[in-house]
Amino acid sequence: MNLLAIETSTELCSAALLRGDELFTDEALAPNQHAERLAPMVRHLLSRARLSPGDMDAFAFGQGPGSFTGLRIACGMAQGLALGAARPVIPVPSLMALAEQANASRVLVGLDARMGEAYLAAYSRMGGDWQAAIEPGLFPQGSLPALPGRDWVATGSGFDAFDWLRGAYSAQVSHRIEGDLPRAGAVARIAARMLARGEAVAPEEAAPLYLRDKVAMTTQERQAAR
Repeated sequence: MNLLAIETSTELCSAALLRGDELFTDEALAPNQHAERLAPMVRHLLSRARLSPGDMDAFAFGQGPGSFTGLRIACGMAQGLALGAARPVIPVPSLMALAEQANASRVLVGLDARMGEAYLAAYSRMGGDWQAAIEPGLFPQGSLPALPGRDWVATGSGFDAFDWLRGAYSAQVSHRIEGDLPRAGAVARIAARMLARGEAVAPEEAAPLYLRDKVAMTTQERQAAR
């Protein structure tokens, strides 16, 4: 199986190419530079693997939630490559990619969504796949969902940023991973399993997972939050 994956939901710009059991990756912390960095990364990976877009079985992208601009860039790049190669697309939740990276069986994932809110999800590994104990959502302080059981691993920039998020789940979390961001290598691994299950979609059906319909507070909202 050959599969190319892209993840740009955060400040990390990341691409990965899965060639059979080999995984090639390229990534860089590049806030506001994803559009400039991503295409050269993809070309570099194809060159390293000695493959072309037409050799791919599918193209995957981290669908979010995350940066509006980053999600549009990843989705657009995957769609463009897939249309040109007549291949399907596999949207992979970025929160699930973070869970994949945690090397644990129960993972609570939180990303800093700005505006005092967090993107949150919880996943349990069942065999080789993930099942959601908390579906991806956007949550403010004071309205967090209940988390069943204990011995969860917490990861993501939301737990790095917010005392209230760490405190809310302190009784359920046994370990926390600091400083990690969604990466294309994890997107590729999840996408390969999804492709084997027939869960790819036509390029025109692929879409980002935004979870929010605005990107900034109004002046009145900022003043009220003080």
